[in-house]
Amino acid sequence: MQDWSQGGLGAAAGSGAAEQTAYLPPYPGPGLEQGGAAEQTAYLPPYPGPGLEQGGAAEQTAYLPPYPGPGLEQGGAAEQTAYLPPYPGPGLEQGGAAEETRGHRAAAAGGLPPHAAADPAPASPPAGNAADAPGAEWSPPTLAGNTLRAVDPAQARAEGRSPIIDPGPQSAILTAALGLLLAAAAALGQFALLVPLIALQGLTAAGWFRLNGMWPARQGIALAFAGALAADAAVLAVAQAHGAGAIVGTLGAWVLLTLVLQLRSQADPDERMYGLMASVASAALAVICAGYLAADTAAVTVGAAAVAVAVFVRALPLPTAPSVGVSLASAAGAGVAVGGITSVGVGGALLGLAAGVCALVGLRVAAYDYPSKFVHMTAGVALPLAAAAPAVYLIGRVVG
Repeated sequence: MQDWSQGGLGAAAGSGAAEQTAYLPPYPGPGLEQGGAAEQTAYLPPYPGPGLEQGGAAEQTAYLPPYPGPGLEQGGAAEQTAYLPPYPGPGLEQGGAAEETRGHRAAAAGGLPPHAAADPAPASPPAGNAADAPGAEWSPPTLAGNTLRAVDPAQARAEGRSPIIDPGPQSAILTAALGLLLAAAAALGQFALLVPLIALQGLTAAGWFRLNGMWPARQGIALAFAGALAADAAVLAVAQAHGAGAIVGTLGAWVLLTLVLQLRSQADPDERMYGLMASVASAALAVICAGYLAADTAAVTVGAAAVAVAVFVRALPLPTAPSVGVSLASAAGAGVAVGGITSVGVGGALLGLAAGVCALVGLRVAAYDYPSKFVHMTAGVALPLAAAAPAVYLIGRVVG
C-alpha cells in the first residue's frame, strides 16, 4: 500500500514537468545549434567579402561633393565671403563717433544746441570705391584730396602713417603770395595794409576751427573775425606807440565776451569747454594778426617777405632737417636783402630769422591732426603769417 502511493506521486510529479515544458520550442539536438543562428541571420545583407568593404563606403559617399584637393579649400571660403561688404579696417569704426563728437563741438563753439550742428540729411555714398582697386593708394590731401580719407589721427597711426601731414606746395604758394602782398601793401601805408590783413584774419579764424575738427561753427568764426576787426579799428584809432595796448585790450574784452556766450550754451559741459577753448584761441590768433598794423611798416615789409620765402623753401622736396635749416637761412637772407632797401638795414637778418622760426611753428601746427585739404588752404596759409605777427612787432621795435 505504501509502495503504490509513492510510485503514484512520482508519476504525478513527472507529468507536471512535462506540462510546463510543453509549449517550449523543441530542442534541436546536439550539433544543430548553428542552424538556429543561421536562421536568425538569414535576412541580414550578405557579407561583401574581404577587400570589398570599401565598396559600401564608396556607395555611401557617391552623392557627396568632390573634395577640391589640397590648397583649394580657400576657394570655397572666398566664394562664401565674395558678397560680404569689405572690412573697413581697424579704427574706422570710430569714424561715426568722431563725426558726432565734431558736430557737438561745432555746436558748443557756436553757442548752438547739439542737434543744430547735425546735417539735415545723410550724404549719398560715393559712386565708386577707389580704395578697392588693385594698387590703389591714398592721395596726398594737399594736391588732390580724397573722400575716403581718415579724419582721426588714431586711424592714421593704426595704418602705420603719421598724423602730421605738411600742407604742401599749393598752400605754400598761397602763403608766399599773401606774404608778398602784405610786404608790398605795408610799403604803401597802413590803410593799404588793411586789405590783405583782413583776408589773413578771416582765414585764421576759419582755419583754426576746422583744424580742431569743429565745423560748421559759424557763430564762433564770426565772433573771432569780429574781434579781429575790432582790434584793427582800435589800432587805427590810437597812436602807433599805443598799438600793442589796443590789441591786448581788445583781446581781453573778446575773451570775456566769449566766456559769457559760452555760459549760455546748451551743450554738455565737456563740449562747452572744447568750444570755449577753440573760440578763445581763434579770437586770439585773429586779433594778434593786428600786430602787422601796429608795427613799423618797414618791419612788416621785411617780416612778411621772410615768411613768404621760408614757407616756400620749406615746401621743397628735401629731407626734414636740411629743409628746416635751408628755410631758416633763406628767411634770414631775405631779411637782409629786403632790409637793405628799407630803413631796417642789417637788422633785417635778425628780423627775418625770427619771422622764419615763427612761420615754421605755425606751419607745423597746421599740419597736425591729419588735416584735410580745407585746413591746408585756410590754416596752412594763415597760421605761418599769424604766428609771425608778434615777432615782427617786437623785433621791429628793437632793430628799427
